[in-house]
Amino acid sequence: MIDFSSKKGFICDMDGVIYHGNRLLPGVTEFIDWLHKEDKKFLFLTNNSGYTPRELQQRLARMGLDVSEDHFYTSALATAEFLKKQKPECSVYAIGEAGLFKALYDAGVTMNDVNPDYVVIGEAKSYTLDTLIKATNLVVAGAKLIGANSDISGPIENGIMPACRALVAPIELATGKQAYFCGKPNPLMMRTGLNILGLHSGECVMVGDRMDTDVVSGMESGMSTILVLSGVSTLDTVNTFAYRPTMILDGVGDIVKTANSQRAAS
Repeated sequence: MIDFSSKKGFICDMDGVIYHGNRLLPGVTEFIDWLHKEDKKFLFLTNNSGYTPRELQQRLARMGLDVSEDHFYTSALATAEFLKKQKPECSVYAIGEAGLFKALYDAGVTMNDVNPDYVVIGEAKSYTLDTLIKATNLVVAGAKLIGANSDISGPIENGIMPACRALVAPIELATGKQAYFCGKPNPLMMRTGLNILGLHSGECVMVGDRMDTDVVSGMESGMSTILVLSGVSTLDTVNTFAYRPTMILDGVGDIVKTANSQRAAS
């Protein structure tokens, strides 16, 4: 059990926790209102590399949630920061969406489809056999392979869709080279999230719908963890892992209910 009165901040996944597709999940509005009311710091830490923080802010606004742009950090930003530190002013061949490209440009990374330092893969509607062949041969020629995140699939309104790890896998298989993934559960991304909030791990709770990224990254970073059953992982999924979350709840609305019950009992 987590004593919510002692926690100063929350790091939350988005897909499967806050929304499915363009549908807000039950209890989310109450959860956001509670965070504001209780003066809890919070950050949406998403592995989805396709959107910029502004696009995520506007997406939630269309669903009726008022959350400022500074509450979002993505695997695209984590990837761009990693490349900037590894090799300043490097060049990449990237397959992705606006969120990834903007993050790379803002970090001073240039696009290069001839002899790039890195091949970077994110979620991409533009992913085709032609781009896959191009990326594969650039890696064979010596470019290092980077994945924005290691999610294999992601929830959508009517099922699941292949995510970044699934898109990187054919390049790994064809080249024999292993990708480095910058998003969750990479501790670099988790430490950045805590630094943004200005909190220590013991003061923060990680909330997510995936055992293999959200829960393990929170646990390994020293945070309390909550698995919500509104996304990918189920109770049966939990039993296949050697570790467990601190709490399992149906959705983020149950955080508010539990916190109110704890306050009433104290």
